[in-house]
Amino acid sequence: MALYEFRLADVGEGIAEAEIAAWYVAAGDRVEEDQALVDVMTDKVTVAVSSPVSGVVLAIHGEVGQSIPVGSVLVEMQIEDEPADAAVPETVAPDPPAPEHPPSVSPGIPPAGEVRPPTSVAPMALASPSTRRRARELGIVLESVRGTGPNGRITPTDFDKYVAIGSRPASRPLEKRTAIHETKIIGLRRKIAERMLEATRRIPHFSYVEEFDLTELEGLRRELNVERSEQQPKLTLLPFFMRAFVRLVPDFPQLNAHYDDEAGVLRSYEAVHVGIATQSDSGLLVAVVHHAETLDLWGCARELLRVTAAAREGRASREELSGSTVTLTSLGALGGISATPIINHPEVAIIGPNKLAERAVVLNGAITIRTMMNVSSSFDHRIVDGHVAARFVQRLKRLIERPALLFLDSA
Repeated sequence: MALYEFRLADVGEGIAEAEIAAWYVAAGDRVEEDQALVDVMTDKVTVAVSSPVSGVVLAIHGEVGQSIPVGSVLVEMQIEDEPADAAVPETVAPDPPAPEHPPSVSPGIPPAGEVRPPTSVAPMALASPSTRRRARELGIVLESVRGTGPNGRITPTDFDKYVAIGSRPASRPLEKRTAIHETKIIGLRRKIAERMLEATRRIPHFSYVEEFDLTELEGLRRELNVERSEQQPKLTLLPFFMRAFVRLVPDFPQLNAHYDDEAGVLRSYEAVHVGIATQSDSGLLVAVVHHAETLDLWGCARELLRVTAAAREGRASREELSGSTVTLTSLGALGGISATPIINHPEVAIIGPNKLAERAVVLNGAITIRTMMNVSSSFDHRIVDGHVAARFVQRLKRLIERPALLFLDSA
């Protein structure tokens, strides 16, 4: 028997520490080689870390939500044979981010250092945190739901089908609710909270909302989608907004920029790296379409689909989640009438298309039905004056309302 110390390796260039996001083992557990031990988070990327050896866990170090330095001992294990290089405790690099994770460890993990005999535990159903939360709210035992995802994972569609066929337990009589539930804000949710606080504290936001007539654009979008090839992705509204922003950057360079308020320097970029606010099971992420200026309409749609899917599924790389110079945020059908989007620091502008709706409007002296949308936007008022912001939105409105202009050399 030998003692083996598993240490946190360098999980990325310039990263000095990482936050523990989830433990999958406890003291006394028997683990096999390549079995998942822990998830760690750096910036907004969660990395799954697996064991390089088989053995019994003697102790785990660090609580969920705690930040630990690179090189720290994460797990102490008892192994059968001494590794060939056991003279120097091995620092093991984590596996690449993976969309699928084992079920999280239940409360009551023994204190570090306590050893308990290996126990046989019934496997938990694989499901995302949001699906587990819905199951708790509806009183549904997830193990009774048949999963069709990888390794039997229960997808949101599986869960919705189970609920739809009436498999919910009989309703209980109405009763007074008195429980208070405390949830520790950790991991990605804490990162989001810190970024939002920093943005609102450091940036004086100036918001502007304008009404856009998307009747022509919607007609063009439907026609292009009908005629698209199998290799072309389905067009949403966002690729049109991306192309419009690319067209406007030469005239409004200060909007495609980062403001370093500590150094007092504005860095305006010729390259257009469009961040797309993307909702995932873990929280809000900003997936980035790099060099949108090099992409046509279909290229924007294809790259947007790729990076947002990677973000939602938890497999986006650090590069795919960083480096944006401007951000688009849209809730689609849930977009509402208007919003006050928060700027993605250190950017200086964010654009938020809202919900499409048919409305009665006056056009050329007559009442007619048009497809309308309010477009919300926010700007860093230290850099972008209200007049400049209004001119930019009006130019954007012109391009979106007359989409043929997007395909001309100048407009």
